[in-house]
Amino acid sequence: MDQPKIDPRLYQITILSGLLIYGISRLDFDIDAGRAALILSITLLTQFLCGAGYNLPKVDPKSALISALSLCLLLRANATAPVIAAAVITIFSKFVLRYNGKHLFNPTNFGIVFMMLCGANIWVSPAQWGAAATFAFLMACFGGLVVNRASRSDVTYAFLGCYLVIVFGRAFWLGQPTAIPLHMLQNGGFLLFTFFMISDPKTTPDSRAGRILFACGVALGAGFVQLVLYRPNGLLWSLAFFSMTTPLIDRLLPGVKYSWRSAGSISELSTPIKQRRMI
Repeated sequence: MDQPKIDPRLYQITILSGLLIYGISRLDFDIDAGRAALILSITLLTQFLCGAGYNLPKVDPKSALISALSLCLLLRANATAPVIAAAVITIFSKFVLRYNGKHLFNPTNFGIVFMMLCGANIWVSPAQWGAAATFAFLMACFGGLVVNRASRSDVTYAFLGCYLVIVFGRAFWLGQPTAIPLHMLQNGGFLLFTFFMISDPKTTPDSRAGRILFACGVALGAGFVQLVLYRPNGLLWSLAFFSMTTPLIDRLLPGVKYSWRSAGSISELSTPIKQRRMI
C-alpha cells in the first residue's frame, strides 16, 4: 500500500513547531512569540484569501503553516513591514508562480530571496541555534523521518552527499583542518534547508533521476556562491535558481507527479483540474 495513512505534512508541522518553541524558550532566538504569531497569522490569512479567490473547494492550511513556521525559524528583520511582506509573497507565489500544476519555487525560499532582491532590510540567521551535537543529531533524525514520509529522501541524500564532497574536498585541497567544514555544517539553518526545504515534493522534479540531478545542481550552485563568490545565503540563492530548471528536467526526465494524500482528506486527484493546479 503506497498511500500514507497520515499526511506527511503533519510530521513537518510537529517538528517545526517543536523547533520554534524550543528555540524561543531555550535558545534565545532573535524572534519573540509576538513576531512568530504575526507571521503565522498573516501567512494563514493570505492562504485563506488566495484559496477563496481561486475558488478552491477546501482551503488546506497545512502547507501554509509549514511555510509560516519556516519563515519564523529563518527570517529576521528589525521592522515589521518586511516580515509581513515576506509572509504574503511566500503564499502568493504558490498560487501565481506555477507550471504544469506544480509550484515553480519553494514558497519560503522564494519569499526570502524575493525580499533580498528587493533590498529589504532582512537577513537569515542560519547559525542561531548553536552547534550542540545532540540537538543537531535530533533535528537530522526528525528530518530524515519527514523526507522518507514524503517520498523525497533521494533529494536530501543526493544534496547532502554532493555538498559534503564539495566542502570537505575544498578543505582537503587547501590543507584546512576538518573543523572548518564541520563548522559550516553545524547550524540549524543548513539542516532545515537539507531536510525540509530542498525536499519539498511539490517543487522537485518528478523522476528520481531528475531529483538527483536537481539536488546535485543545487549543491554545486551553493558551493559556488559561498566558496567562490564568498557570498552568504548560497543555499537559498542556488535553490531559487535551480528551481527554474525543474520544468526542463521534468520534460527531459519525466516521472509520476507527486500529490499529497492523507486519510480522511480531499485528495488532489479528486478535485477538478482547474482547481487542482492551485493546491
